[in-house]
Amino acid sequence: MEGFTKQDLDTGKIKEWRSIVTLIVFVLTNIITLFPFHVPIYVPRQIYNILIDVLSAIRVIPPRRTSTQDEPTLDDNNGKIKPFVRFQFPLNFLTAPLIADLFLLAISAIGRREVHDGTIGANHISPIDIMVFFITLAYIAISIDASGLIRYLAFKVLQKAGKVGHRLFFYLYAFFFLLGSFIGNDPIILSGTAFLAYMTRVSSNIVHPRAWIFSQFAVANIASAILVSSNPTNLVLAGAFQIKFIDYTANMIVPVVITAIVLFPFLLYIVFADESLIPISIKMHELSDEAKARKPVNPNIPHGRGNVDEEDTMADGQEGQLLSLEEIMNPFLDKGGAVFGAVIMTATLVTLLALNAASQSKGEHPVFWVTLPAAFVMFCWDVGFGWYHRKETREIARKGRLEVETARAERALREEEERLAAMPHGAGFELGTMDGQRHSEDKDGGSGDDTGSRQPYPTLMISENLDQSPESSPRMESSFSMLVPGDDQNSRPSSHTMTAVDEKQPISTPEIPKSQVEASKAPNEVEEKDRTVLERSSREDELNTNPGRTTLVSLTADGYRWLQETFPTVTAVVAHLPFALVPFAFCMFVLVQALVTKGWVPVFAHGWDHWVDKTGTVGSIGGMAFLSVILCNFAGTNIGTTILLSRVIQTWVNIHEVSRVPISERTFWATVYSMAIGVNYGAFSTAFSASLAGLLWRDILARKHIHVRRLDFASVNLPIIAIAMAVGCAVLVGEVYIMRDNTPYNLTRGNP
Repeated sequence: MEGFTKQDLDTGKIKEWRSIVTLIVFVLTNIITLFPFHVPIYVPRQIYNILIDVLSAIRVIPPRRTSTQDEPTLDDNNGKIKPFVRFQFPLNFLTAPLIADLFLLAISAIGRREVHDGTIGANHISPIDIMVFFITLAYIAISIDASGLIRYLAFKVLQKAGKVGHRLFFYLYAFFFLLGSFIGNDPIILSGTAFLAYMTRVSSNIVHPRAWIFSQFAVANIASAILVSSNPTNLVLAGAFQIKFIDYTANMIVPVVITAIVLFPFLLYIVFADESLIPISIKMHELSDEAKARKPVNPNIPHGRGNVDEEDTMADGQEGQLLSLEEIMNPFLDKGGAVFGAVIMTATLVTLLALNAASQSKGEHPVFWVTLPAAFVMFCWDVGFGWYHRKETREIARKGRLEVETARAERALREEEERLAAMPHGAGFELGTMDGQRHSEDKDGGSGDDTGSRQPYPTLMISENLDQSPESSPRMESSFSMLVPGDDQNSRPSSHTMTAVDEKQPISTPEIPKSQVEASKAPNEVEEKDRTVLERSSREDELNTNPGRTTLVSLTADGYRWLQETFPTVTAVVAHLPFALVPFAFCMFVLVQALVTKGWVPVFAHGWDHWVDKTGTVGSIGGMAFLSVILCNFAGTNIGTTILLSRVIQTWVNIHEVSRVPISERTFWATVYSMAIGVNYGAFSTAFSASLAGLLWRDILARKHIHVRRLDFASVNLPIIAIAMAVGCAVLVGEVYIMRDNTPYNLTRGNP
């Protein structure tokens, strides 16, 4: 095979210490990717303060307030200042591969060749071309999603199916499969997951959304196996073996479609055969005529729905159901953007297939030469559309921001009243300067240790200028955190608006017996702690009411808010682009290339060669399918698995070229396409980290208050992946025996 040397097939190098370290680092990197965690880093407070002061002096960040600027720096027990500041450094799929590459460079286990081949490319795999292609095509797909088209079509499917549970399940299943085949799995997960979360919440007889969300996740990943453009794993595989896009689709469409057809009744009547999951008749709350007549607001506009977004996050009862119902039954649709995006996507895919099929020299022109101009045209449309409607979107954002701030002020005041109403009179006497009764939410309510979660004056959280948004003011972080329910956030915001008169309304304070007053002042520790609380609160109040000078951070926040309000679609699309995939993929390419040059990939290739010799074509399909699914969970997601297995198969071919013992066409393509099935289906197997789509799916559900545990994810997906892989591989066996023969495989001819 072109690009390989005899040194690359030398398995004797695995005895060297650098080779052993390389394998250990590779395994550890994949374990960390599977089980991410944080490492605490302690910095001396003096160094930390000097750094903060320097950054403040050059106006990068606001001035250092006081020792209470960062609550984690305080001791949890006595409120004293810690000598060290603790930072949490994440070790995950982004940082672990990068650290691994840097470590291998430091010990000279890898060098210029590995870095070059892992970024620029080698052996027909060009990481840069693949990443540019995928990011640009993803922009078009996510822009279509941002127009509201997917939610609108899902709403139409919901209308078409009516309230018949099994029919609705089938319609949504078919809808997600067809759409996923066209635009890939990421847009389906972005919009489809949120849609199903809302839909199952507003149904009174769907006990748990398990059946709907797991089926959607599985069918989206199954559908992404049809087109090369739908998944970066397909791009790696097609490039590695020089497969034309049209040939790839022709070989994959039959196993994938039959898998989807067979899987549906299996899901409906076996895996989720429970009427509490998929009812015969779905009972949904009705949307009022007033809500139906209300003009839907673009969800990409910050605070576009005003206080509704906040109530949606906080409310779990009837209010939350009403808000969810309005989200799915009165969806926003940008018709112009949806039509234009669909036309651009269709033209791009057709052009890709046509040019790739007509190319006489495979890989002569990078595929991103088509997708990059198309994405730029889509970007220009989004920018122009946003600028044309900038006055309208800015006004919507301004009104919504004002409504949110007013609601936060109202909730803060109400929470303070409730806290005071529950506090023993004596415990709060020293804070009696406020109008109201003093109450404690629990036994520790009188202490001021945790001012981040239990502030003496909650109204301080909303003292910023109402013209500022959470994006534009660093101090709004504490207010914005109230959108996420926590242990101390049990109250629900009221639906009415509080006026300035109500905010200043005095609250009567009952007489407190002198004995209680004296008793409350007895412990010096309590008095000292209360004074500390008051000092902290007054300092915080002063800082909140006086935001201070302009800094790089505040300018960046203001600029981002301006972009959100002026170009909401562009900002939303760019925020959802899978940029994290780029450094991860590059680092994994380099790591796998290190295994190639250190002799480990030839070892794996020899092992695979022995397996195929013993089991034949059927064994190659079953073995590669099993390996690809398993490695998706333990080898750095399905992307890392595709990179590794592609190199193994390339080395396997090179071994046979050197030995002049040919591989049959049937066996070779059976191996390649079984890997394609495995790396796509493996996304819904046992771990969220089997694919980046799985991590995205989990995070979206968590924001909708649906928490899926790792064990539940594995146990529910196990029967689904088992039947999907069995059907897909069985169909592939029949396909290769019908369409292929035992003629020797010739890489230079490469007929897929």
